[in-house]
Amino acid sequence: MRRWLLAAAALAVLGAGGWYVLAGKAPQPAPVAAAPAPPQGVGALGRVEPASRIRKLNQPGGMAVTRLERLLVQEGDDVRAGQVVAEFADAALKDATVAQNRAAVAEQRTALQRTREAGRASEIQAQRARIAGLAAQEEIARRDASRTNRLVPSGAGSEAAAERNRFAVTRLEAERMQAEADLVTLSTARPEDVQLAEARVAAAEAALAKAEADARLSRVTAPVDGTILRIFARPGDQVGSDGLMEMADLTRLDVVADVFETDLPRLRVGAAAEVVIPGENRRVGATVREIGWQVRRTTQAGTDPVAAVDSRTVEVRLTLSDEGVALLRRRTNMQVQVAIRAGGSSSDVPVAAR
Repeated sequence: MRRWLLAAAALAVLGAGGWYVLAGKAPQPAPVAAAPAPPQGVGALGRVEPASRIRKLNQPGGMAVTRLERLLVQEGDDVRAGQVVAEFADAALKDATVAQNRAAVAEQRTALQRTREAGRASEIQAQRARIAGLAAQEEIARRDASRTNRLVPSGAGSEAAAERNRFAVTRLEAERMQAEADLVTLSTARPEDVQLAEARVAAAEAALAKAEADARLSRVTAPVDGTILRIFARPGDQVGSDGLMEMADLTRLDVVADVFETDLPRLRVGAAAEVVIPGENRRVGATVREIGWQVRRTTQAGTDPVAAVDSRTVEVRLTLSDEGVALLRRRTNMQVQVAIRAGGSSSDVPVAAR
């Protein structure tokens, strides 16, 4: 009996060893390659801002202290570029100065024209008639002098009469020559007179340009097409450090996102993005338009109590879609959340900014 037990144990050991050898030579399954992870998006906090930026309009005169006379717009009004939106109290005085200088320019131009023409047509015609009369008198005097000169040798005429006739010819010839010189003076202006008149015209035009520039400083014009957002001064006030008013073009809105400097390698111009608006149950599309050139400390206040308060970020400007512009037109400076898809991928990315 004991022999049978030992033989069974030996067979069991041999069977286990053979199974181990066969199992070790069995082919192993090939490892499955891991799927590449999708590119990660970029999340950031941002603010709504007009693409034209908010323009703060102030008194053009710089440090001049002038009372506001008229306000030609109200908050919410749409204005065109170059439209006058306000006038100051000295506008009327400067307009009068402009009118005075315009009259001076007209006067000097008329004087220049008269100098160039030298004489009026009637004066020139009268002078020519006088020359013709003197020439006729001179011809008669010459004939008389010739006749008396022929009579003197024969004794029929006196020497005195012949002398008077010769003197008359000389006098009339001199008068004719003087009249012809006067005609040249009337017909041709002197170069120095023309130069003096031209200099006076230039001085009057310079004074007019200065007066018009001063008059423009008494008015405030819109630099771009846009909407008046806020007015800080009213008629009768002096414009303070806040300026006169703020305006912007609300037809094109941006989202300015503060993106961490470490996320910049995943951004590119033209990348698609989504904007989450607090209080709204939908997202609006946006596109990366500009990536800033300067790293600076973040200006957006997050809600994470353990987030670094001195994070270094870069401003990234995104152009809002038409839907976003219509929704956020009255929400300039509103804080929003931005999700930028890395490489323009359509995969969802978390909207989170820490």
